Amino acid sequence: MQSTRRLWTWLAVICAFSFAVLGWVGTEIYLKAPPIPKQIVSSNGTVLYTGEQVQRGQEAWRAAGGQQVGSVWGHGSYLAPDWSADWLHRESVALRNEWAQKEFGQAWGLLDAGRQAQLAARLKTEMRANTYDEKTGAITLSEARAAAVKDTAAHYAGLFGDDSKFAKLREQYAMQTGSLSDPADRDALTAFFFWSSWAAATDRPDETGVSYTSNWPHEPLVGNTPTAGAGIWSIASVILMIAAIAGMIFIHARHKEEDDPVPPKSDPLFSLKATPSMKATKKYFFVVIALILAQVGMGVITAHYAVEGTSFFGIPLAEILPFSVSRTIHTQFAVLWIATAWLATGLFIAPAISGHEPKFQKLGVDLLFYALLFIVAGSTLTGWLGILQSRGVEFAFWFGNQGLEFTSMGRVWQILLFVGLLFWATLLGRGLWPALKTPSESRGLIAMVFLSALCIGGFYATSLTWTRGTHYSMVEYWRWWLVHLWVEGFFEVFATAVIALLFTRLGLIRAAAANSAIVLETIVFLFGGILGTLHHLYFTGTPTFVIAIGAMFSALEVVPLSLIGVEAYRNYQRSKAAPWVSAYKWPILCFIAVGFWNTVGAGLLGFSINTPIALYYMQGLNMTAAHGHAALFGVYGMLGIGLMLFCLRGLFERAAWPEKYLAPTFWLLNIGLAMMVFMSLVPAGIYQAVGAITEGLWYARSAEFIHSSFMETMVWLRVPGDIVFALGTVFLALFAVRLLTASLRKQPVAGAVPAQA
Repeated sequence: MQSTRRLWTWLAVICAFSFAVLGWVGTEIYLKAPPIPKQIVSSNGTVLYTGEQVQRGQEAWRAAGGQQVGSVWGHGSYLAPDWSADWLHRESVALRNEWAQKEFGQAWGLLDAGRQAQLAARLKTEMRANTYDEKTGAITLSEARAAAVKDTAAHYAGLFGDDSKFAKLREQYAMQTGSLSDPADRDALTAFFFWSSWAAATDRPDETGVSYTSNWPHEPLVGNTPTAGAGIWSIASVILMIAAIAGMIFIHARHKEEDDPVPPKSDPLFSLKATPSMKATKKYFFVVIALILAQVGMGVITAHYAVEGTSFFGIPLAEILPFSVSRTIHTQFAVLWIATAWLATGLFIAPAISGHEPKFQKLGVDLLFYALLFIVAGSTLTGWLGILQSRGVEFAFWFGNQGLEFTSMGRVWQILLFVGLLFWATLLGRGLWPALKTPSESRGLIAMVFLSALCIGGFYATSLTWTRGTHYSMVEYWRWWLVHLWVEGFFEVFATAVIALLFTRLGLIRAAAANSAIVLETIVFLFGGILGTLHHLYFTGTPTFVIAIGAMFSALEVVPLSLIGVEAYRNYQRSKAAPWVSAYKWPILCFIAVGFWNTVGAGLLGFSINTPIALYYMQGLNMTAAHGHAALFGVYGMLGIGLMLFCLRGLFERAAWPEKYLAPTFWLLNIGLAMMVFMSLVPAGIYQAVGAITEGLWYARSAEFIHSSFMETMVWLRVPGDIVFALGTVFLALFAVRLLTASLRKQPVAGAVPAQA
């Protein structure tokens, strides 16, 4: 008990310290972010853009789909270009040509090597010079560069408008015609794109050779190459990771774990009587399966747009379901179904653990269900209509699609979801309260479940921190608080504690050992995980020290994964502990799969892109998608499915359990995911990385490169994995249908496990 108290104290200290540092970093980002000028003017006094246009342009881009249509500073989708990198290259080429024509009367390509070298050197000097005047708030450009800016702006105004000469390029980018119908919005959009590329190439006022984005993206024309810090901190992070892994293995070897207890002779949960509120969670799980099917369907369509752009096997599907909408639904539903599975699990286990059904608990569970259904359906519909009908920036922010990956729903829906999550935490607390008050060996685990639930509800408030006019650097800072800490942080703690609690209830692990283990695991995870958030912010207009902190702490995120195989093996042993445990075979195998994908998806693929030097070249490329698919579905998705199966085991008669559908579900999902990642996304990501290293990010994300024969072959190679994976979801749906129909008939089904198995 004394040891466990010390661990709780250490957990509190580490959380307080980490969040204090993260808050301080946010303050520094706010103070040192790339300035938004009052005006952008040419040397002859002509006003090119105003600061209001830059901010309006950010809103216009987000209203047009934002991070679902290309990316800015590397964050977003991968089919359209990274607009900051693309603008930087186009403007540089235009300026070089402007000089060549005016001074030598020839196109750049016709000049001799000496003149080309002369203009290339001048280009770097001009593009890196910081001409922002703090007193006047103006950025001043030479007349030649102002002409290059106007020439570049015409390209984007036509692309986001309805100019027919860009029809082919729009199809390659999977963009709608007339993404921005208002000419003023298109002008503002070009102001935002210019500003984002200006910040990427212009030296900071207090540092030479280092831009506001730490020289990202790689662009040889303007001298954008990795900084010394990116290389040094990458090496240091690898050394720290190896040392920390060695230390953890050494400590683990010295401290022998307690053996698992002798399992009970019969299933302790066999006679569990589901309360009315527990039974009310059934509908949550069937909605989870429906969302999985919808998410997979949208994923297939989204992937196919990488080949045909605006059609699906010749059908002009983009007229009603453009890429920006299908990808939004695909990413948003992934988070929503996983979250729903975990929320329902919490509501199911609370009365089971405490043995107490609070008054009106079922009513609360029902109200929350219909509220969540309303939010999911409403946010999807209004986001779809907002993009399809180009309803503008105000509608996009409040009701439509905010254009931010994984948190795209309009502000009204975010507020409603925040209220819903707080209501869920309240329901969970009401159900757990008797167990929290009563001293027991499991009270520490129960407390961890409840505290993580409070954090899940409370930290969603970070989605409400930005406004329409918030600086893009700060939007990214707060967005990653939500995505990294909410999805990859507190949900992880919640799920791990729930699994440990379930195993203790089954008598497969000792409650006292689980108490200490969960607190220690949370300490190790959050020590690296909280400040590891900063690895997403290396190149988003943040101070250079963010690279140092992010690199070192994101390396520590990998450390606990080094022993994940041990836990997976222990879980496998537990699945063989007694004959009755076979009733929980597939939930336990899902937990074992979580261990595998934690090592491969979060560990191997995650760390392959997390060091600053690696991410410098691979941010915004398919290696990120490979990591995202393997970690999001492999870890959190399989965890959600495992918890769902565990709960459904207690909600339905065991004679009605259609076991035969679960084997193909499990193996097809995992094999299909592996095929998708390693046959398609990883080779495509490596090939893109070569292009980014040799030519620049603009090239690796260009239409020419994305639609090269190799890249399109990689898209087609997703098809076998997609089919296998989709079949897994079909078997999961068949399982749900047979479970429901057999339960309604109250008859055993073929392949059902006997009650005492």
